Amino acid sequence: MAGETPTGTEAEANADADTAPDPEPEPEPEATVASRRARWTLLAGAVVVSTALGAYEIVPASVTPLLRSSLGIGDAEAGLIVGAMFGTAVVASLPVGVVLDRTNSRHAVAAAIGLLLVAGVWGWWAAEAGAYRSLLGSRVLGGLAYVVVWNAGIDIVGRSFGPRRRGTAVGIFTASGPVGFAVGQATGPLVAGAFGWPAIFPAYTGAAVVGLAVFWPASRGSGRAATATTPGAAELAGVLGDRRVWTVGALGFIGYALYLFVNSWAPTYLTEELGLPLALGGALSALFPAVGLLARAGGGLVSDALFGGRRRPVVLLSFVVAAPVVGGFTVLERVPLVVGALVVAGFAVQLCLGLVFAYVRELVAPAVAATAVAVLTSVGLAGAFLAPIVAGSLIAAVGYPATFGLSGLLGGVGVLLAWVAPEP
Repeated sequence: MAGETPTGTEAEANADADTAPDPEPEPEPEATVASRRARWTLLAGAVVVSTALGAYEIVPASVTPLLRSSLGIGDAEAGLIVGAMFGTAVVASLPVGVVLDRTNSRHAVAAAIGLLLVAGVWGWWAAEAGAYRSLLGSRVLGGLAYVVVWNAGIDIVGRSFGPRRRGTAVGIFTASGPVGFAVGQATGPLVAGAFGWPAIFPAYTGAAVVGLAVFWPASRGSGRAATATTPGAAELAGVLGDRRVWTVGALGFIGYALYLFVNSWAPTYLTEELGLPLALGGALSALFPAVGLLARAGGGLVSDALFGGRRRPVVLLSFVVAAPVVGGFTVLERVPLVVGALVVAGFAVQLCLGLVFAYVRELVAPAVAATAVAVLTSVGLAGAFLAPIVAGSLIAAVGYPATFGLSGLLGGVGVLLAWVAPEP
């Protein structure tokens, strides 16, 4: 009764309950992955696979002049060869997530790499033949492979690491995105020069197979949670109706929108408005995504080590810093200040882009975690897809300062959402 003081065994039990950690709803990682070394090997293999896919995704942008002249197409058609993969991921992510929750994610990764091999060879043949529509079809198939690897990779990595390391591990995995972009941009022209530009499409599939060779033995037993049951329609509907999932999804949308906006328009701004040479403007703009290697892994590490696994403080910090820096970017005119702003904004924006994927899967039951990740992937990549297009229209209508200012306001919305977002 209220006011009574427990004694003896009851008091000891209460004391134990007060000091015990919250129960983890998922099985301990040791039940699904044999050892700590196996978990980190699994992560390394998944990173190699995802990096190869990221390089495959962006590499046509590195040889756009060759692609246009060979196929006889314009800028919009050339851009669609890259954009087709984003569009496919937006549409396919949620169905893929539902399937992953009802099957073995580890097998799905292997099947996706098989699709990537087909897409690479198909793309090479279509490019050699000058068949633009066929090449576009190969990229759609590659986009399907990408979204399977991304969602399944986050699902497996998140399940294989315990709560104290999960944010760090998922952050490291998501850092494969900017690393893959950097690899594709840097090596694409070299591959094209050595073997002809159509070779860029199958060139990175071999690296994905190497990653699978590392990932496959280390991930044995990690394809599904040990206690997971196949979710029914009610469980899946519960994810789709969960406001917490959509709140984190909205944070992902804003984060990816800011990321792609700056990536897409900072080079043009530096060249057209500040008068920098095209090569220098591109090199400086590359700093923005480049810091993602540290930021995406760092977001999870900070959350795990400094905030005891709490996700909201890091996401809030990300938008608090990013919003004013992006919004006031055009106020800066001296090159050293511009460089500093690109580094700070790139780090701040990407601080949350890896963490939100650990965040969203912790809001739901393990059996539907892949569906929650898929919702975030779809919503986040929708922001990535729309931001450059909307920003281009705004720049034409109101100019760079107003467009960057509006982007800063969008970051402010992220601050408000992060303030009210729930903790897992």
